[in-house]
Amino acid sequence: MNTAILTLNTGSSSLKFGLYRDAVEPEMLLTGQVDGLGERARLVLERAGEKTTQTLSALTHAAALRHVIKTLKPHMAGLPISGIGHRIVHGGPHFAEPMVLTPDVLTALDAFSPLAPLHQPHNLAGVDAACTAFPDAVQVGCFDTAFHRGHPWVNDTFALPRNFYEEGVRRYGFHGLSYDYITGVIARDEPELHKKRMVIAHLGNGASMCAVREGKSVGSTMGFSALDGLPMGTRCGQIDPGVVLYLIQQRGIAPDDVMKMLYQKSGLLGLSAETSDMRDLLASDRPEAGQAIDYYVFRARREIGALTAVLGGIDALVFCGGIGENAALIRQRIVEGLEYLGISIDPILNQQNARDINSGATRVMVIPTDEERIIARAVNSAMWQRAQRAS
Repeated sequence: MNTAILTLNTGSSSLKFGLYRDAVEPEMLLTGQVDGLGERARLVLERAGEKTTQTLSALTHAAALRHVIKTLKPHMAGLPISGIGHRIVHGGPHFAEPMVLTPDVLTALDAFSPLAPLHQPHNLAGVDAACTAFPDAVQVGCFDTAFHRGHPWVNDTFALPRNFYEEGVRRYGFHGLSYDYITGVIARDEPELHKKRMVIAHLGNGASMCAVREGKSVGSTMGFSALDGLPMGTRCGQIDPGVVLYLIQQRGIAPDDVMKMLYQKSGLLGLSAETSDMRDLLASDRPEAGQAIDYYVFRARREIGALTAVLGGIDALVFCGGIGENAALIRQRIVEGLEYLGISIDPILNQQNARDINSGATRVMVIPTDEERIIARAVNSAMWQRAQRAS
């Protein structure tokens, strides 16, 4: 093919992107990301195994996207962009399969912005910017909630009056593109393991875990919004709803300010009163930094136990995401005390970030995730289907 595919993956503090040559299996030309958005940003480009890094000033998500588009143009090798794939965090109850983003679809997706305020508005702003920069390209949305569709009802519902479930108040789960990629790698490389019971831990600035049986999600630590479950960089994770009521009713904090606190001032940042970056916390000697890490690993260990109960046992624990793939000490501390599940790790293999790091009966694996490739495949499929209909 003589065209290219661009993928855009906008997170709460980063913008990941990929440039692919359009093919039956998209061929990666380069990948990169801008991290540290809102602070001192950094652009990292990787091409043919070589990385280049550029330090930038503080950037908003919109400014970062404009900078990325400008940076990519010299690398396109004359290939026009025929399709652009976007990670859309929240697809709600109706959007599951990747979809061409029409104005009506975008309007419907915007209604879910209150459920993912750190992501959805930036995701949709990225679509607008991409449409302006590449007006002839097909724009395709891939939904982070899609992998979790089909959960058992008990893993989807809240114990609220039933009408709320029908209105869409339910557990959705997130990081689905990452889980889709990881289960695909295992299906390709180890089909027997793919048939078994796994807990996949996507640990990054955003974090969640997923219980997977035979390649399908049957439970997630995240729920109605991207707040629930594990503590994250700036998000609180699981919290008693009574705390939210107390903050509003007794402390008189405005709902918008409570929302900002829960999404942007809590998690590792709130507990450490220092930073949301795990690398900085691990390097810090402040007791508050150590306490933030203690809570993080405690909650992760607790959720592994809970998801193992959902599965009725565990055959493999898989780490992915920026922290899951790179922070050996965090992996080590999370699995401490899980020997009763057959989970233990080899310290040397763990330090090497090896693919298999277990020393016990239960597989413990480190598999780098690749959400961008899942998005590129979806764009390729959407363009192929469009071409088939046109012919």
